[in-house]
Amino acid sequence: MRRMRVADLEQVIALAASLKDAPRWQRDAYVLALDRGATPQRIALVAEDPMTGTVKGFAAACVLSPEAELESIAVSAAEQRRGIGRKLLLAMAEELRVAGVREVLLEVRSSNQRALGFYRSLGWSETGRRPRYYADPEEDAVLMSLKLE
Repeated sequence: MRRMRVADLEQVIALAASLKDAPRWQRDAYVLALDRGATPQRIALVAEDPMTGTVKGFAAACVLSPEAELESIAVSAAEQRRGIGRKLLLAMAEELRVAGVREVLLEVRSSNQRALGFYRSLGWSETGRRPRYYADPEEDAVLMSLKLE
């Protein structure tokens, strides 16, 4: 796990495009996530295979201390169920703690039971819902939070 770099962007964008549930950010959004002087501050991490340099997963969060929002997390289909997402979230939690964050928020499609189970297994709690938040298909967003104390 390490901070994302500009050199990672092509792999990160391709990885996101390969997954049905990953956000479709434009390249500029990722570049902004790498700008440590941007406001609001963002933290972006990658899980990289040290032997090949291949990006296996990534995560990005927006910091509005004492809170942060997990904006994106994705692991390549071939690497899912191998603990990479868990390691990414644990590394992100540590980076956020250092940044003074005490609570992390996220939203996820109500139909994404796999993601909901994953977050719950890491201690996230459901805090509410946003009715009809998502389109294509229309469905609720489940709001979740994790305390970082």
